[in-house]
Amino acid sequence: MRRMFMSMLFLMLAVCTMAQDSEFCAKLKALDGVVSVTSIDNGPYSEKYEVFVEQLLDHKNPSAGTFHQRVVIGFRGFDRPNVLITEGYAADYATYPFYKEEITEMLEANQVFCEYRYFSKSTPEPCNWDYMTVDNSLADLHRVKEMMQKILSGKWLATGISKGGSTCTYYRAAYPDDVDASVAYVAPISRALEDGRHEKFLSKTVGSKADRDEMRSVMDELMRRKNAIAPMLDTFCVNHNLEFYVPVDQLYDLEVLELEFSLWQWGKSPKNAPKKYAGDVAWFKYLVDEVGPDYFSKDGSNVPFFYQTLREFGYYGYDAKKLGKNASLKSTKNYVRWVMVPEEMRDVKFDKTLYKTTCAYLKKNDPTHIFIYGQNDPWTASGVASWLDCSRKKNMRVYVQPNGSHFARIGNMPAQTKKEIISLVKNWMR
Repeated sequence: MRRMFMSMLFLMLAVCTMAQDSEFCAKLKALDGVVSVTSIDNGPYSEKYEVFVEQLLDHKNPSAGTFHQRVVIGFRGFDRPNVLITEGYAADYATYPFYKEEITEMLEANQVFCEYRYFSKSTPEPCNWDYMTVDNSLADLHRVKEMMQKILSGKWLATGISKGGSTCTYYRAAYPDDVDASVAYVAPISRALEDGRHEKFLSKTVGSKADRDEMRSVMDELMRRKNAIAPMLDTFCVNHNLEFYVPVDQLYDLEVLELEFSLWQWGKSPKNAPKKYAGDVAWFKYLVDEVGPDYFSKDGSNVPFFYQTLREFGYYGYDAKKLGKNASLKSTKNYVRWVMVPEEMRDVKFDKTLYKTTCAYLKKNDPTHIFIYGQNDPWTASGVASWLDCSRKKNMRVYVQPNGSHFARIGNMPAQTKKEIISLVKNWMR
Protein backbone atom coordinates (compact mmCIF):
# COMPACT_ATOMS: atom_id res chain seq x y z
CA MET A 1 0.00 0.00 0.00
CA ARG A 2 2.87 2.39 0.93
CA ARG A 3 4.60 1.64 -2.43
CA MET A 4 1.36 2.41 -4.32
CA PHE A 5 0.94 5.67 -2.35
CA MET A 6 4.51 6.77 -3.13
CA SER A 7 4.04 5.95 -6.82
CA MET A 8 0.89 8.05 -6.97
CA LEU A 9 2.67 10.92 -5.17
CA PHE A 10 5.55 10.90 -7.65
CA LEU A 11 3.06 10.83 -10.55
CA MET A 12 1.19 13.82 -9.12
CA LEU A 13 4.44 15.74 -8.65
CA ALA A 14 5.43 14.98 -12.24
CA VAL A 15 2.10 16.22 -13.55
CA CYS A 16 2.39 19.41 -11.49
CA THR A 17 5.92 19.99 -12.79
CA MET A 18 4.78 19.49 -16.38
CA ALA A 19 1.93 21.94 -15.83
CA GLN A 20 4.27 24.75 -14.75
CA ASP A 21 4.72 27.60 -17.20
CA SER A 22 7.94 27.88 -19.13
CA GLU A 23 10.09 30.95 -18.52
CA PHE A 24 8.82 32.58 -21.72
CA CYS A 25 5.18 31.81 -20.98
CA ALA A 26 5.50 33.21 -17.45
CA LYS A 27 7.04 36.44 -18.77
CA LEU A 28 4.37 36.66 -21.45
CA LYS A 29 1.58 36.36 -18.92
CA ALA A 30 3.22 39.01 -16.72
CA LEU A 31 3.18 41.67 -19.46
CA ASP A 32 0.84 44.57 -18.74
CA GLY A 33 -2.05 44.39 -21.20
CA VAL A 34 -1.94 40.65 -21.86
CA VAL A 35 -5.41 39.28 -21.19
CA SER A 36 -4.91 35.56 -21.86
CA VAL A 37 -2.25 33.13 -23.04
CA THR A 38 -3.12 29.72 -24.47
CA SER A 39 -0.57 27.16 -25.57
CA ILE A 40 -1.21 25.73 -29.06
CA ASP A 41 0.51 23.16 -31.27
CA ASN A 42 4.02 24.57 -31.66
CA GLY A 43 4.99 23.08 -35.05
CA PRO A 44 8.50 24.38 -35.92
CA TYR A 45 8.80 26.44 -32.71
CA SER A 46 9.86 25.40 -29.24
CA GLU A 47 6.67 27.06 -27.92
CA LYS A 48 3.62 28.66 -29.55
CA TYR A 49 0.80 30.67 -28.02
CA GLU A 50 -2.47 32.34 -28.90
CA VAL A 51 -2.42 35.58 -26.95
CA PHE A 52 -5.06 38.26 -26.46
CA VAL A 53 -3.92 41.81 -25.82
CA GLU A 54 -6.09 44.65 -24.56
CA GLN A 55 -6.07 47.51 -27.07
CA LEU A 56 -7.68 50.93 -27.10
CA LEU A 57 -10.49 51.27 -29.63
CA ASP A 58 -9.24 54.78 -30.33
CA HIS A 59 -5.59 55.29 -29.43
CA LYS A 60 -6.13 59.07 -29.33
CA ASN A 61 -9.18 58.81 -27.09
CA PRO A 62 -8.88 56.25 -24.27
CA SER A 63 -12.42 56.99 -23.09
CA ALA A 64 -13.78 55.22 -26.21
CA GLY A 65 -13.09 51.86 -24.58
CA THR A 66 -11.06 48.76 -25.41
CA PHE A 67 -11.15 45.49 -27.32
CA HIS A 68 -9.04 42.33 -27.36
CA GLN A 69 -6.62 41.76 -30.25
CA ARG A 70 -5.39 38.27 -31.09
CA VAL A 71 -1.62 37.80 -31.42
CA VAL A 72 -0.08 34.41 -32.30
CA ILE A 73 3.48 34.00 -31.06
CA GLY A 74 6.00 31.35 -32.11
CA PHE A 75 8.96 31.32 -29.72
CA ARG A 76 12.52 30.13 -30.42
CA GLY A 77 14.67 32.10 -27.98
CA PHE A 78 14.87 35.32 -26.01
CA ASP A 79 17.82 36.65 -28.01
CA ARG A 80 16.64 35.51 -31.47
CA PRO A 81 15.58 38.00 -34.16
CA ASN A 82 11.86 38.79 -34.16
CA VAL A 83 9.52 38.89 -37.17
CA LEU A 84 6.37 40.95 -36.72
CA ILE A 85 3.66 39.82 -39.16
CA THR A 86 1.46 42.78 -40.08
CA GLU A 87 -1.54 40.75 -41.24
CA GLY A 88 -4.27 42.68 -43.03
CA TYR A 89 -7.09 40.27 -42.23
CA ALA A 90 -7.81 37.37 -39.85
CA ALA A 91 -5.15 35.35 -38.03
CA ASP A 92 -6.92 32.00 -38.12
CA TYR A 93 -4.30 30.33 -40.32
CA ALA A 94 -1.47 31.50 -38.05
CA THR A 95 -2.71 29.01 -35.44
CA TYR A 96 -2.14 26.05 -37.79
CA PRO A 97 0.65 23.80 -36.48
CA PHE A 98 3.09 24.19 -39.36
CA TYR A 99 2.34 27.73 -40.54
CA LYS A 100 5.50 29.78 -41.02
CA GLU A 101 6.72 32.75 -43.07
CA GLU A 102 9.82 32.47 -45.23
CA ILE A 103 11.69 35.30 -43.48
CA THR A 104 10.98 33.78 -40.07
CA GLU A 105 12.64 30.57 -41.24
CA MET A 106 15.47 32.42 -43.01
CA LEU A 107 16.39 34.15 -39.75
CA GLU A 108 15.40 31.27 -37.42
CA ALA A 109 13.41 33.95 -35.65
CA ASN A 110 10.57 34.32 -33.21
CA GLN A 111 7.29 35.15 -34.96
CA VAL A 112 4.74 37.65 -33.62
CA PHE A 113 1.62 37.52 -35.79
CA CYS A 114 -0.92 40.33 -35.29
CA GLU A 115 -4.51 39.88 -36.38
CA TYR A 116 -6.03 43.05 -37.87
CA ARG A 117 -8.64 44.80 -35.77
CA TYR A 118 -12.30 44.07 -36.65
CA PHE A 119 -11.42 40.66 -38.15
CA SER A 120 -12.27 37.25 -36.67
CA LYS A 121 -11.42 37.11 -32.95
CA SER A 122 -10.22 40.73 -32.88
CA THR A 123 -13.68 42.21 -33.51
CA PRO A 124 -14.84 44.74 -30.89
CA GLU A 125 -18.21 44.28 -29.20
CA PRO A 126 -20.22 46.33 -29.90
CA CYS A 127 -18.81 46.87 -33.38
CA ASN A 128 -18.49 50.64 -33.84
CA TRP A 129 -16.95 51.24 -37.29
CA ASP A 130 -15.79 54.75 -36.38
CA TYR A 131 -12.63 53.23 -34.91
CA MET A 132 -11.76 51.06 -37.92
CA THR A 133 -8.95 53.33 -39.15
CA VAL A 134 -5.47 52.61 -40.44
CA ASP A 135 -3.99 54.92 -37.81
CA ASN A 136 -5.58 52.86 -35.04
CA SER A 137 -4.41 49.59 -36.62
CA LEU A 138 -0.84 50.90 -36.78
CA ALA A 139 -1.03 51.99 -33.15
CA ASP A 140 -2.14 48.41 -32.35
CA LEU A 141 1.06 47.11 -33.97
CA HIS A 142 3.19 49.68 -32.16
CA ARG A 143 1.74 48.66 -28.79
CA VAL A 144 2.28 44.94 -29.43
CA LYS A 145 5.88 45.55 -30.48
CA GLU A 146 6.55 47.78 -27.45
CA MET A 147 5.15 45.09 -25.18
CA MET A 148 7.02 42.18 -26.71
CA GLN A 149 10.40 43.86 -26.87
CA LYS A 150 10.37 43.90 -23.07
CA ILE A 151 10.97 40.14 -23.13
CA LEU A 152 12.40 39.58 -26.64
CA SER A 153 15.75 41.32 -26.96
CA GLY A 154 16.67 40.60 -30.61
CA LYS A 155 16.24 42.90 -33.60
CA TRP A 156 12.82 43.36 -35.23
CA LEU A 157 11.64 42.98 -38.82
CA ALA A 158 8.08 43.74 -39.98
CA THR A 159 6.58 41.94 -42.95
CA GLY A 160 3.21 41.39 -44.57
CA ILE A 161 1.57 40.15 -47.76
CA SER A 162 -0.97 42.01 -49.92
CA LYS A 163 -3.08 44.16 -47.55
CA GLY A 164 -0.62 43.04 -44.90
CA GLY A 165 2.18 44.37 -47.12
CA SER A 166 0.40 47.71 -47.38
CA THR A 167 -0.01 47.67 -43.60
CA CYS A 168 3.70 46.89 -43.21
CA THR A 169 4.54 49.96 -45.33
CA TYR A 170 2.08 52.27 -43.56
CA TYR A 171 3.48 51.04 -40.23
CA ARG A 172 7.06 51.87 -41.23
CA ALA A 173 6.00 55.34 -42.37
CA ALA A 174 4.07 56.01 -39.14
CA TYR A 175 6.62 54.47 -36.75
CA PRO A 176 9.94 54.55 -38.64
CA ASP A 177 12.05 53.55 -35.63
CA ASP A 178 9.89 50.65 -34.42
CA VAL A 179 11.68 47.98 -36.47
CA ASP A 180 15.15 47.43 -37.90
CA ALA A 181 13.89 46.29 -41.30
CA SER A 182 10.70 45.79 -43.34
CA VAL A 183 9.71 43.51 -46.22
CA ALA A 184 6.40 44.26 -47.95
CA TYR A 185 5.10 41.67 -50.40
CA VAL A 186 2.76 42.54 -53.32
CA ALA A 187 1.59 45.67 -51.51
CA PRO A 188 -0.80 48.12 -53.19
CA ILE A 189 -0.61 51.75 -52.15
CA SER A 190 -3.92 52.90 -53.61
CA ARG A 191 -4.68 56.52 -54.42
CA ALA A 192 -8.48 56.39 -54.76
CA LEU A 193 -11.52 54.22 -54.14
CA GLU A 194 -11.08 53.05 -57.72
CA ASP A 195 -7.38 53.61 -58.24
CA GLY A 196 -7.58 53.81 -62.04
CA ARG A 197 -4.26 52.16 -62.89
CA HIS A 198 -5.44 48.55 -62.97
CA GLU A 199 -7.72 48.83 -66.00
CA LYS A 200 -4.92 50.17 -68.20
CA PHE A 201 -2.52 47.56 -66.82
CA LEU A 202 -4.90 44.72 -67.74
CA SER A 203 -5.63 46.11 -71.20
CA LYS A 204 -2.15 47.12 -72.34
CA THR A 205 0.64 45.93 -70.03
CA VAL A 206 0.08 42.53 -68.44
CA GLY A 207 1.50 39.45 -70.15
CA SER A 208 1.84 39.36 -73.95
CA LYS A 209 -0.67 40.65 -76.48
CA ALA A 210 -1.52 37.05 -77.30
CA ASP A 211 -2.25 36.39 -73.60
CA ARG A 212 -4.45 39.46 -73.36
CA ASP A 213 -6.31 38.49 -76.54
CA GLU A 214 -6.88 35.00 -75.12
CA MET A 215 -8.28 36.51 -71.92
CA ARG A 216 -10.62 38.75 -73.89
CA SER A 217 -11.79 35.75 -75.91
CA VAL A 218 -12.71 33.90 -72.69
CA MET A 219 -14.67 36.91 -71.42
CA ASP A 220 -16.46 37.26 -74.76
CA GLU A 221 -17.43 33.58 -74.72
CA LEU A 222 -18.86 33.85 -71.21
CA MET A 223 -20.88 36.91 -72.18
CA ARG A 224 -22.13 35.15 -75.32
CA ARG A 225 -23.42 32.32 -73.09
CA LYS A 226 -24.87 34.64 -70.43
CA ASN A 227 -28.56 33.81 -71.07
CA ALA A 228 -27.80 30.13 -70.55
CA ILE A 229 -25.36 30.36 -67.63
CA ALA A 230 -26.91 33.15 -65.52
CA PRO A 231 -29.86 30.93 -64.45
CA MET A 232 -27.34 28.27 -63.36
CA LEU A 233 -25.54 30.91 -61.31
CA ASP A 234 -28.86 31.92 -59.72
CA THR A 235 -29.64 28.32 -58.75
CA PHE A 236 -26.12 27.84 -57.39
CA CYS A 237 -26.44 30.92 -55.18
CA VAL A 238 -29.88 29.89 -53.89
CA ASN A 239 -28.58 26.42 -53.05
CA HIS A 240 -25.63 27.92 -51.18
CA ASN A 241 -27.77 30.51 -49.33
CA LEU A 242 -25.92 33.43 -50.93
CA GLU A 243 -27.63 36.79 -51.10
CA PHE A 244 -26.50 39.94 -52.92
CA TYR A 245 -27.19 43.65 -53.22
CA VAL A 246 -27.53 43.31 -57.01
CA PRO A 247 -29.70 41.06 -59.24
CA VAL A 248 -28.19 37.94 -60.78
CA ASP A 249 -27.77 39.43 -64.28
CA GLN A 250 -25.51 42.15 -62.82
CA LEU A 251 -23.79 39.63 -60.57
CA TYR A 252 -22.93 37.61 -63.67
CA ASP A 253 -21.30 40.64 -65.30
CA LEU A 254 -19.26 41.28 -62.17
CA GLU A 255 -18.13 37.64 -62.10
CA VAL A 256 -16.83 37.94 -65.68
CA LEU A 257 -14.98 41.18 -64.93
CA GLU A 258 -13.48 39.75 -61.75
CA LEU A 259 -12.34 36.66 -63.67
CA GLU A 260 -9.86 38.75 -65.67
CA PHE A 261 -8.35 40.32 -62.55
CA SER A 262 -8.30 37.05 -60.62
CA LEU A 263 -6.59 34.93 -63.27
CA TRP A 264 -3.74 37.40 -63.66
CA GLN A 265 -3.49 37.91 -59.90
CA TRP A 266 -2.95 34.23 -59.21
CA GLY A 267 -0.86 33.46 -62.28
CA LYS A 268 -3.44 31.29 -64.04
CA SER A 269 -3.66 31.02 -67.80
CA PRO A 270 -6.92 31.71 -69.70
CA LYS A 271 -5.89 28.79 -71.91
CA ASN A 272 -7.22 26.53 -69.15
CA ALA A 273 -10.77 27.68 -69.88
CA PRO A 274 -13.10 25.16 -71.59
CA LYS A 275 -12.94 24.90 -75.35
CA LYS A 276 -15.55 26.83 -77.29
CA TYR A 277 -17.27 23.60 -78.28
CA ALA A 278 -17.71 22.64 -74.60
CA GLY A 279 -21.19 22.84 -73.11
CA ASP A 280 -22.66 25.62 -70.98
CA VAL A 281 -22.31 23.54 -67.81
CA ALA A 282 -18.54 23.30 -68.30
CA TRP A 283 -18.31 27.07 -68.74
CA PHE A 284 -20.51 27.68 -65.70
CA LYS A 285 -18.36 25.39 -63.55
CA TYR A 286 -15.22 27.12 -64.78
CA LEU A 287 -16.58 30.56 -63.85
CA VAL A 288 -17.70 29.70 -60.31
CA ASP A 289 -14.54 27.67 -59.65
CA GLU A 290 -12.35 30.63 -60.57
CA VAL A 291 -14.52 33.38 -59.07
CA GLY A 292 -16.67 32.15 -56.22
CA PRO A 293 -19.82 34.32 -56.13
CA ASP A 294 -19.56 34.46 -52.34
CA TYR A 295 -16.93 37.18 -52.96
CA PHE A 296 -19.81 39.53 -53.86
CA SER A 297 -22.29 38.25 -51.26
CA LYS A 298 -23.90 40.29 -48.49
CA ASP A 299 -22.45 38.16 -45.73
CA GLY A 300 -18.88 38.05 -47.01
CA SER A 301 -16.15 37.90 -44.38
CA ASN A 302 -14.37 40.88 -45.91
CA VAL A 303 -16.95 43.56 -45.09
CA PRO A 304 -14.42 45.14 -42.63
CA PHE A 305 -11.93 45.38 -45.48
CA PHE A 306 -14.38 46.92 -47.90
CA TYR A 307 -15.33 49.49 -45.27
CA GLN A 308 -11.65 50.43 -45.08
CA THR A 309 -11.51 50.43 -48.87
CA LEU A 310 -14.23 53.08 -48.94
CA ARG A 311 -12.60 55.07 -46.19
CA GLU A 312 -8.87 55.16 -47.02
CA PHE A 313 -7.39 51.94 -48.45
CA GLY A 314 -8.78 52.21 -51.97
CA TYR A 315 -9.28 49.41 -54.48
CA TYR A 316 -9.42 48.64 -58.20
CA GLY A 317 -12.01 49.42 -60.84
CA TYR A 318 -13.43 47.43 -63.75
CA ASP A 319 -13.68 48.27 -67.44
CA ALA A 320 -17.38 47.62 -68.15
CA LYS A 321 -16.81 48.13 -71.89
CA LYS A 322 -15.25 44.66 -72.01
CA LEU A 323 -18.66 43.11 -71.31
CA GLY A 324 -20.04 43.89 -74.77
CA LYS A 325 -23.67 44.12 -75.90
CA ASN A 326 -25.05 41.50 -73.47
CA ALA A 327 -24.04 43.55 -70.42
CA SER A 328 -26.58 44.45 -67.78
CA LEU A 329 -24.04 46.80 -66.21
CA LYS A 330 -23.36 49.89 -68.28
CA SER A 331 -21.01 51.26 -65.64
CA THR A 332 -19.22 49.83 -62.61
CA LYS A 333 -18.26 53.17 -61.10
CA ASN A 334 -18.43 53.07 -57.30
CA TYR A 335 -19.31 49.36 -57.39
CA VAL A 336 -17.69 48.82 -53.98
CA ARG A 337 -20.35 51.11 -52.47
CA TRP A 338 -23.41 49.41 -53.94
CA VAL A 339 -22.16 45.83 -54.26
CA MET A 340 -19.76 45.09 -51.40
CA VAL A 341 -21.10 46.81 -48.26
CA PRO A 342 -24.43 47.31 -46.47
CA GLU A 343 -26.34 50.52 -47.01
CA GLU A 344 -25.31 52.11 -43.71
CA MET A 345 -21.65 52.15 -44.86
CA ARG A 346 -22.16 53.64 -48.31
CA ASP A 347 -21.86 57.32 -47.43
CA VAL A 348 -18.28 57.02 -46.20
CA LYS A 349 -16.02 59.45 -48.06
CA PHE A 350 -12.58 58.42 -49.32
CA ASP A 351 -9.67 60.23 -47.67
CA LYS A 352 -6.38 60.46 -49.63
CA THR A 353 -4.31 61.43 -46.59
CA LEU A 354 -2.91 57.91 -46.07
CA TYR A 355 -1.78 57.67 -49.70
CA LYS A 356 -0.21 61.13 -49.73
CA THR A 357 1.68 60.83 -46.44
CA THR A 358 2.99 57.36 -47.25
CA CYS A 359 4.21 58.33 -50.72
CA ALA A 360 5.87 61.45 -49.32
CA TYR A 361 7.65 59.38 -46.68
CA LEU A 362 8.94 56.84 -49.20
CA LYS A 363 10.19 59.52 -51.58
CA LYS A 364 11.95 61.63 -48.95
CA ASN A 365 13.42 58.88 -46.76
CA ASP A 366 15.56 55.78 -47.14
CA PRO A 367 14.36 53.16 -44.67
CA THR A 368 15.68 49.59 -44.64
CA HIS A 369 12.59 48.50 -46.53
CA ILE A 370 12.17 46.00 -49.38
CA PHE A 371 9.20 45.80 -51.76
CA ILE A 372 8.50 42.60 -53.71
CA TYR A 373 6.01 42.42 -56.61
CA GLY A 374 4.98 40.06 -59.39
CA GLN A 375 5.26 41.44 -62.93
CA ASN A 376 1.82 40.21 -64.04
CA ASP A 377 0.00 40.77 -60.75
CA PRO A 378 -2.63 43.52 -61.28
CA TRP A 379 -1.87 44.79 -57.78
CA THR A 380 1.57 45.79 -59.04
CA ALA A 381 -0.16 48.56 -61.02
CA SER A 382 -1.05 50.32 -57.76
CA GLY A 383 2.19 49.42 -56.02
CA VAL A 384 5.36 51.51 -55.86
CA ALA A 385 7.30 49.76 -58.64
CA SER A 386 6.38 52.26 -61.36
CA TRP A 387 7.21 55.46 -59.48
CA LEU A 388 9.51 54.87 -56.49
CA ASP A 389 13.07 55.71 -57.60
CA CYS A 390 15.57 53.89 -55.40
CA SER A 391 18.62 54.52 -57.60
CA ARG A 392 20.06 57.07 -55.18
CA LYS A 393 18.94 55.31 -52.03
CA LYS A 394 21.32 53.20 -49.97
CA ASN A 395 18.76 50.97 -48.29
CA MET A 396 15.30 50.84 -49.89
CA ARG A 397 14.81 48.40 -52.78
CA VAL A 398 11.99 47.36 -55.14
CA TYR A 399 12.12 43.92 -56.77
CA VAL A 400 9.71 42.64 -59.44
CA GLN A 401 9.58 38.91 -60.16
CA PRO A 402 9.61 38.32 -63.94
CA ASN A 403 6.21 36.98 -65.08
CA GLY A 404 5.30 36.76 -61.40
CA SER A 405 1.90 36.87 -59.74
CA HIS A 406 0.51 37.65 -56.29
CA PHE A 407 2.57 34.67 -55.12
CA ALA A 408 5.85 36.56 -55.65
CA ARG A 409 8.19 35.82 -52.74
CA ILE A 410 11.91 35.90 -51.98
CA GLY A 411 12.07 32.13 -52.45
CA ASN A 412 10.81 32.18 -56.05
CA MET A 413 12.85 35.15 -57.27
CA PRO A 414 15.62 34.57 -59.84
CA ALA A 415 18.69 33.09 -58.12
CA GLN A 416 20.83 36.24 -58.12
CA THR A 417 17.96 38.46 -56.93
CA LYS A 418 17.10 35.98 -54.20
CA LYS A 419 20.71 35.97 -53.03
CA GLU A 420 20.80 39.78 -52.97
CA ILE A 421 17.59 40.10 -50.95
CA ILE A 422 18.65 37.48 -48.40
CA SER A 423 22.02 39.22 -48.00
CA LEU A 424 20.34 42.57 -47.39
CA VAL A 425 17.90 41.19 -44.85
CA LYS A 426 20.52 39.24 -42.91
CA ASN A 427 22.87 42.21 -42.88
CA TRP A 428 20.15 44.51 -41.50
CA MET A 429 19.23 41.97 -38.85
CA ARG A 430 22.78 41.04 -37.83
